[in-house]
Amino acid sequence: MEPWLVRAARTRPDRLALVAGERQLTYAQLLASARAAAGGLRERGIGPGDHVALALASAELVPVLHACLLLGAVAVPIDLRLGAQERAARERIARLVVRAPISGPAAAIEAAPPLHSPATLMFTSGTTAAPKPVTLSYDNWRWNAIGSALALGLDPDERWLCPMPLAHVGGLSIQIRSAIYATGVVLQDAFDVPRALAALMDPGERITLVSLVPTMLARLLDAGLREPPTLRRVLLGGGPIAPALLARATRAGVDVAPSFGMTETCSQIATDGVALFGSELAVAADGELLVRGPAVARAAIAADGWLHTGDLAALDEHGRMTIVGRTADTIVTGGENVSPTHVEAALLEHPAVLDAAVLGRADPEWGEAVVAQVVPRAGSRASAAELREHCAGRLAPFQVPKRIEFVDRLPRGVTGKLLRRELA
Repeated sequence: MEPWLVRAARTRPDRLALVAGERQLTYAQLLASARAAAGGLRERGIGPGDHVALALASAELVPVLHACLLLGAVAVPIDLRLGAQERAARERIARLVVRAPISGPAAAIEAAPPLHSPATLMFTSGTTAAPKPVTLSYDNWRWNAIGSALALGLDPDERWLCPMPLAHVGGLSIQIRSAIYATGVVLQDAFDVPRALAALMDPGERITLVSLVPTMLARLLDAGLREPPTLRRVLLGGGPIAPALLARATRAGVDVAPSFGMTETCSQIATDGVALFGSELAVAADGELLVRGPAVARAAIAADGWLHTGDLAALDEHGRMTIVGRTADTIVTGGENVSPTHVEAALLEHPAVLDAAVLGRADPEWGEAVVAQVVPRAGSRASAAELREHCAGRLAPFQVPKRIEFVDRLPRGVTGKLLRRELA
């Protein structure tokens, strides 16, 4: 089988593969850059199965990523935002650390590595626990690309806006899928509201898809995102999605595809509540979401054949899945179980609330008390009593926060996901 990039360059050599600011590469140019980078890696002794840490800015990372995929080396994207110690710990697993663009004699590689062999090693986002490494194979990525295309549709002239770092699975998946499809990526290495909004609202950018997390979408809507001229869908995931946010997007003429995914599933594994083609969803007796299929990392599969996600979910009568929380986040208060995401969704429906997080605090009477941390929207402030009354009209009495604390910001990762382990 041809390598993905080789096929893309053969069939669509003049198509823009990558737009990153002023830098633009066609598929023919990207393949040439990747072959040169592969030659440079070979000169440094890199071959199939070797781990290569990519400590590069996103636009520089893409050719070296594809060089690794051509060689059969394992690409390990490194988040440049990490502290020195954490970066060093991740880089230690690699045979080579690439910190600058690399080049050598062009490597003429025409055969793809075996599908079962490892392609990438990525770290989980660490929202509830310490990040852990996850190895994904070429076959995992291939099935993910097939399933995503069938779920979202595929425009031959697709241009996918990527406003997140490539060290995150959501960003890397856009690069790999697009190479498989031979479609284009508009790369923004960090989320910036004015820059993302400008790209989405400019018909000349021809953005057809964008991947966002809920906080990103909310901020874009606040900034004026409305009826983007070429956008087909927003792939929305990475955290609980409040119904009020979906309603706002609909009113603004923004078509949202709610999705669920994990690093262990090459990002997207379910969209609109339905598993991607080839994959299955189930809910265990304790409410935990289980996933299996060819896009799931082999090492993440338990003895029963399923990936145990740690997420709590419900299936409706049509088999559509809804995430209702995390098993580790469940608050037990007065003998009742409370999902923080359910309470957060209620708080976010209040017009004075910009952001919210809910946690359990040790309490002598309740065991754990439900506590909310709220970021007020600029120019609009509600009292704690008003917010508790708002929640009481939407939640069971035991779910209403016993205490509401106002904060300036909440701890969120580079993609906007709430870092619950860092909540005070």
